[in-house]
Amino acid sequence: MRLHFLPVFALLLGFRPAVAADWPQLLGPTRDAVSAETGLLASWNGTGPPLLWQREVGEGYGGPVVAGGTLVLFHRVGNNEVVEAFDAATGKERWKFAYPTTYTDGLGKGDGPRATPTLAGGRVYSLGAEGRLHCLDLADGKKVWEKSLPDDYEMRAGFFGVGTSPLVEGNLVLVNVGARGAGIVAFDKDSGKEVWKATDQEASYSSPVAATVAGVRHVFFLTREGFVDLDPKNGTVRSTKRWRARMNASVNAATPLVVEDTVFLSASYGAGAVLLRVRKDGVDEVWQGDRILSNHYNTSVRRDGYLYGIDGRQEEGARLRCVEWKTGRVKWTRDGFGCASLLLAEGRLIALKEDGDLMLLEATPEGYREKGRARVLTSPPCRAEIALADGRLYARDGKRLACWNLKK
Repeated sequence: MRLHFLPVFALLLGFRPAVAADWPQLLGPTRDAVSAETGLLASWNGTGPPLLWQREVGEGYGGPVVAGGTLVLFHRVGNNEVVEAFDAATGKERWKFAYPTTYTDGLGKGDGPRATPTLAGGRVYSLGAEGRLHCLDLADGKKVWEKSLPDDYEMRAGFFGVGTSPLVEGNLVLVNVGARGAGIVAFDKDSGKEVWKATDQEASYSSPVAATVAGVRHVFFLTREGFVDLDPKNGTVRSTKRWRARMNASVNAATPLVVEDTVFLSASYGAGAVLLRVRKDGVDEVWQGDRILSNHYNTSVRRDGYLYGIDGRQEEGARLRCVEWKTGRVKWTRDGFGCASLLLAEGRLIALKEDGDLMLLEATPEGYREKGRARVLTSPPCRAEIALADGRLYARDGKRLACWNLKK
């Protein structure tokens, strides 16, 4: 997204920016992996962009987030889940908050937290792999409140623990809890008190997004069962649509992508993709198909009417694909690309592949155009989302958090 479009788009999503250079939540300021920053490197050589700092960290798939010059990472060190803050420019530790965990992944996919923290209003909101929800003070890491979701609700276990990232909307923190009668729960962001709960739907690994459509505020979830559109004020369900694979051994993981009055959903395992048009009390299909763009877990990004995303399952060899937003027509495919975290800045895609390759690509429907590639991380898999704040790119693998300068 180019900078001169940001004010209109920000009003559309109800985004109230604090610092333009922040990356305060999963997928950035507007939760669509689009950066408004300018003056970035248009290419780089085989060693990649200049490395500013790096440090050892624990395991986990939660991505780094940045607000007001503070970077926060949620990871596991030994038998503790740790929320840790660093100086975003230097990597120097500012504070850490730790608590014990006994989580063990039954399928051997790592024992660290999966969810990315959310920074809002001087607070940090984190959700651990066992379902412990914390609110901390961003300035010093002191606990404001906590909730043990398994103790408070009859949560149904997912395949890989809890992995949805919290959404702060107004005075609420919204979480796909996944319990009967409490599939989706809204908590007061200052006290942690339950405000409302809705649905019986199980939790997914997708994260919710808020948007304003035709002057009406919505929150959109992709649960384990499918699409849910709610009124954020009271939890009233406006519409639902089943969107999941037929097989039980499957997950929904990509975040819904909202543009004007349309919502894009995608999942793997034969589910595929669908574009929905949101009405006052329902949704209509614009297009759908299981051979268009099936996101296993990486969320796609959009530029100038085209989607760029990862098609196919991680285990079977995924590919990068460009798809026309309004029709679902595939424009091009790059086979063998693999899974990757994607973000868009100045009309270019920045991709961190699972194997640790950092790539710079032109976001154009005319074809695959590579502008730079470098192996920057060496302890794969790299599954955490990347972040771009104040001209600095942040990424992590299984052992290391690193920062690179992307400014010219």
